[in-house]
Amino acid sequence: MAGTPGLQGLPMERPRELFADPEFPADDSSLFSDGTSPLVRFRGAVMWMRPQEICQSPVLIPDDPEESHAKQGLLGDCWFLCACAILLKNKHLMDKVFPLGQPLWGEHGYEGSFHFRFWQFGKWVDVQVDDRLPCIGTQLCFSRCYSPSAFWVALLEKAYAKLNGSYEHLWAGQVAEALVDLTGGLAERWSLRKSGNEEERHGEVEKGRRRFNIKHLQAVKGLCAVSGSVHSTPGGASELGQYHAMSLTEWVDVRPKEEEEVCLLRVRNPWGRRSWRGSWRENGERWKQLDPACALDLLGRTQEGEFWMEETEFLEEFDEVTVGYPISSQGYVQSICTGRELPHSHQVGGCWIKGHSSGGCRNSSSFTSNPKFWLQMSEPGEVLVSLLQHRSWRNTAHSQGPGSSYRPLGNSTEHDFQYQAIGLHIWKVKKESSDLARTLNRPPTVSTHCHAYEREVVVQAQLSAGFYLVIPSTYFQGVEASFLLRCYENSTTPSPSISRWRVGNTLLSGLLGPGGFCRGQ
Repeated sequence: MAGTPGLQGLPMERPRELFADPEFPADDSSLFSDGTSPLVRFRGAVMWMRPQEICQSPVLIPDDPEESHAKQGLLGDCWFLCACAILLKNKHLMDKVFPLGQPLWGEHGYEGSFHFRFWQFGKWVDVQVDDRLPCIGTQLCFSRCYSPSAFWVALLEKAYAKLNGSYEHLWAGQVAEALVDLTGGLAERWSLRKSGNEEERHGEVEKGRRRFNIKHLQAVKGLCAVSGSVHSTPGGASELGQYHAMSLTEWVDVRPKEEEEVCLLRVRNPWGRRSWRGSWRENGERWKQLDPACALDLLGRTQEGEFWMEETEFLEEFDEVTVGYPISSQGYVQSICTGRELPHSHQVGGCWIKGHSSGGCRNSSSFTSNPKFWLQMSEPGEVLVSLLQHRSWRNTAHSQGPGSSYRPLGNSTEHDFQYQAIGLHIWKVKKESSDLARTLNRPPTVSTHCHAYEREVVVQAQLSAGFYLVIPSTYFQGVEASFLLRCYENSTTPSPSISRWRVGNTLLSGLLGPGGFCRGQ
């Protein structure tokens, strides 16, 4: 039989070789760092498979939103999965983290690799990974979507593991940190218990810390990411787990018969099971005290892994709450206090240096040597200022058991990142020369309520027009670390100008604008 004209003797095109990441290989070096977490028990049992080897028709994100949610596997990273939920609320953020236009399985141009972006210390960084995923047998052994054919969660988790050095480095962490890494915005934490920070130990807590109240988030209901975390089980509900984080997906007010109105919270457990035996469990007695139509509606809203609990139960059983600030479709941070967009943002870096600019807290006589910045408000407005410190890893031993995946607030033990206790103080000052020591003897206009062992602390205030002195500090003097100051505000006249201003013998100069920082010289 004659061959096809013009094609006889031509070699057949070889199948394109799929990308294999040499920086994050499919072996134990990507799984383990020091091998001291409970993850080590799976050494030798993990296989690496691509999505098209796991299921017949893999997709990135399924059409059904409920099938898109994350479900925790053998890795203790519930804190990361709680943060991932904000991407499903916001297409702008999903497209930012997972850039559009990447060929998927079965599409022309697919090469077995994907790019993700994470926000790191002031800028977005690109992380490329191949799509070989850790499996036991033919099943994903770490995080996955509720749909077995959807892989956005598993791929994002792999990219985040690469960014952090290994899957093992995801075993314990903070929801707030993952939220910032995924959004480039802000997150705040509220301890529902005593946090054990340095000021509490020394009786030096600043006044004015806002108490957490779910009703205060009404302006951003449905837009912000809210999670609750349980530190330990003694005296609490063991079914909620230990060192575990869960997402709050909704809250509603209901009125049981012959009672005052109560607030119900819908909670999603990343484990994928309801794990709550309180009075508002699925067949609990409290549902009989509601109008039947209302009860049926609320129970019908729960999906796999979700349950309802009363706000008072939540405050009793959970130890901490984390709230991620919404990001608008234009990419602006929204205030969780007012719901307003804060379109103007500024950031500047700095560092604490021993013997030069590491002056410690306000109780220290060397506090005035801390780095100094200033901001100008050309008109009154809402302002958010955050202090973010650079982290460094320690070679740690993990003390938490299987399923433990949450690092408690205020804990600075050897099991954590090497964070300093940090705080932020802001004083309103006059533009003309002013005495620095006299200024700092006054109570600050706004400040963090304490120095905290957190990666980032945030202050929110309604500031009048004028000039403000900003001092970031560590609790202990002489420690060294680098940091980033960020400011968000909602002024209507963002016109920067060059200016100088003296505080005592310290000259501060640089670029000024509404909410704009100037580095202390």
